[in-house]
Amino acid sequence: MNMIRLSSRMLLRDWRAGELHILTLALVIAVSGVATVGFFSDRVQKALVRESNQLLGGDLLVTSDSPLLPAYAEHARKLELETTSLTRFPSMISFEDNNLLTGIKAVAPGYPLRGVLKLADPPNDDTAIRPVRIAHGIPRPGAVWIDEKVMTGLKVTVGDKIEVGAMEMTVTALVASEPDHSVGFVSMNPRLLMNEEDLAATQLIQPGSRVSYQLLVAGDEARVAKFRRWLDDRLAPNERVEGIQDARPEIRSALDRASKFLSLAALASVVVAAAAVALATRRFIQRHLDGCAVMRCLGATESDLMRLYLYYFVMLGTAASLLGCVFAGLAQEVLSHWLAELIGIRLPLPTALPAMQGMLTGLVLLLGFSLPPLLNLRQVPALRVIRRDLELTNVHSLAGYGFGLAMLSTLFIWKAGSLMLGIMIMLGFLLAIVLFGLFGLLLIRLFLLARPQGSSPWSYGLANIRRRAIPSLVQATALGLGLMALLTLTLTRNDLLQDWQSRLPEEAPNRFLVNIQPDQQAALMTFFDEHAIVRPEIFPMVRARLMKINDRAVSLEDYPDPRAKQLVNREFNLSWTDTLQQDNEIVAGHWWKADVISSEPELSMEVEFAQTLGLKLGDRLTFYTGGGDFSATITSLRQVDWDTFQVNFFAVVRPGVLDNYPASYVTSFYLPPERARILQDLVRAFPNILIIDVASVIERVQSMIEQVTRAIEFVFLFTLLAGFAVMYAAIASTQDERIYEAAIFRTLGARKQQLARAWAVEFAILGALAGFFAAAGASVLGYLIGKYALHITYTPNIWIGLVGILVGVVGVTVVGLLGTRATLSEPPLLTLKKIA
Repeated sequence: MNMIRLSSRMLLRDWRAGELHILTLALVIAVSGVATVGFFSDRVQKALVRESNQLLGGDLLVTSDSPLLPAYAEHARKLELETTSLTRFPSMISFEDNNLLTGIKAVAPGYPLRGVLKLADPPNDDTAIRPVRIAHGIPRPGAVWIDEKVMTGLKVTVGDKIEVGAMEMTVTALVASEPDHSVGFVSMNPRLLMNEEDLAATQLIQPGSRVSYQLLVAGDEARVAKFRRWLDDRLAPNERVEGIQDARPEIRSALDRASKFLSLAALASVVVAAAAVALATRRFIQRHLDGCAVMRCLGATESDLMRLYLYYFVMLGTAASLLGCVFAGLAQEVLSHWLAELIGIRLPLPTALPAMQGMLTGLVLLLGFSLPPLLNLRQVPALRVIRRDLELTNVHSLAGYGFGLAMLSTLFIWKAGSLMLGIMIMLGFLLAIVLFGLFGLLLIRLFLLARPQGSSPWSYGLANIRRRAIPSLVQATALGLGLMALLTLTLTRNDLLQDWQSRLPEEAPNRFLVNIQPDQQAALMTFFDEHAIVRPEIFPMVRARLMKINDRAVSLEDYPDPRAKQLVNREFNLSWTDTLQQDNEIVAGHWWKADVISSEPELSMEVEFAQTLGLKLGDRLTFYTGGGDFSATITSLRQVDWDTFQVNFFAVVRPGVLDNYPASYVTSFYLPPERARILQDLVRAFPNILIIDVASVIERVQSMIEQVTRAIEFVFLFTLLAGFAVMYAAIASTQDERIYEAAIFRTLGARKQQLARAWAVEFAILGALAGFFAAAGASVLGYLIGKYALHITYTPNIWIGLVGILVGVVGVTVVGLLGTRATLSEPPLLTLKKIA
């Protein structure tokens, strides 16, 4: 017997007979929903990274304190990547009798590769906010573009000629913003932009000059990643490469949280799809019991039936998954075009990974949830041909569903892109299934105690619930899981996004002041008072380099991770304080107490920083500063909320440890855009203080939040579609039984309206159970995701319980009555003949 041919014939026969429509529909919706979310999330995440790369000016930035090898740019161009170069260095420039230390950047054609360079009109006393325009190209030879700090410091304007080294160059434009002006604390001083063709003529770069040579690379993501892998093996000790993930911690934090929000949206559709497929598969198996009994009478063995239906489901799953992927490709293209027009960005093409995930999702869902019935289906007794009252045993159900959930858990972790997020959500849903089941049984028993006597619709509805207690519980649990995913993606999602946005307040600090001298603190506070600016907190800072870990010299060869190499190869900003900052949280160890004297210097490290370098509690670190060496022991690890944009440090020591070392001070404050002219007064009063403008970083993070919000709103449409599939599958799973039930009741004299009202009560009870389960589960899941996965405080929605129950009652009742409308129209005599 050719099992594959027989399976294909059965598949075609069942399709023509309409037996597979519900299962196929559920599977296609599941796969298309998952694949569409995958395609769309992939494109949005790539767009977010590309948009964030504007903060670098490219996709990759290669930096060195010596000229970079030409082979780097040549290899990038061989990979069909765009490249451009720039040279950064500090130097004095002058105009008449005024001199100013300025950060000079000599750029090549093509700069920037990502983002835009913006120019502004010179300041006017009549207006504080000036129009901004996008620059096309770079300064021509002999010309320079300067920022407002240079204009103020030198007292120059557009058209004046300034001395840059050995050249006299003309100021032709005022720089408003540069795309790579917001990453790190490098080149944040007054700045000047010039053409690299003029660099040699200025004679500014001499032996011993502090120069940063940089190469910007941009292009296809896969090729950029390939170039970085090639480059990592060839970097000299004084060279480093960084992408946006290596940039400021605020940007890394925002990107990571955006990625997790999109993963949450994708996982919600997987959960809803799993419930729909499980219910549809259960109905399919029930309708094939008689066919299996006939085959057993004709000599088919248990293994024959197992192989027959295994081939059957593999072919069905493959065909439905392919169809779902096709629909997903069309749907994501439409929505991606829509979203791109809405937010004004062009979404890049997706990778093939979401299609693979969609195919695997379809097969995992179908085989995972069809395996338990299949294991029991092969044991259908041949006697069922004449004894249709014989039911299947559920010997393998527990193990089989355990296998299905295990496969689904693996899929969750894969799609989440985060082990913790995937495990947390999967454990949450598994726990929800158990609690929903136990609590559902309790509620059903309480409903039965309240059952009135007589023949009212309420009485008949409760009787139906009691007669089908287990199937009703399965339906309520499946509906509850689907509705829980929908509530998580709507109300809970909004709460999480609002909490995320609240972590970035409207008046988050957008200016940092660095290099404040100890004798300037009082005068600086007076300046803030005079200009009606709230006094910010000032923090001490000592520059130091990590030399030893546990008395072992630090070596770049010990750190294969590029980011770890970058961290150990740079100077640290150390600080000290008695009290823990509000946006810091101790996650390991203990914070020092002022009244407890320590036997040795104590050190607190930022947890992500420590993990990158492989540091742990008890490690002894040795630093070198301008005043000598000192050592301290790590006694605590801190989780820092970088979203606040407050001054924070990777390493903080106990007060007294750095008293004998030279220190400067740093602070941050909020300055409204319309009061930006105050910075000119600040520069005049404190010319040595470095003013760092991080407004563009804050703007980029806020833009990410808005884009993620809109992306998830579109993704919700597909999860909502899968939710309707769950309701339809749940109603259809008991449709055959309702047909027989309606025929008997109508033969005994019941009217259609009586049956419809009784079923409406049953559906309303199921909907109320599902809504209650969903509201409770979504609140708990939102809390867990917010606290442990996204590291934000989740504030529960007080209306989620009422909304969940109301949506459950109305939704299940309406869909149930619409789905069973045809059942009431079938003649009882025809139904009874089928039974006979």
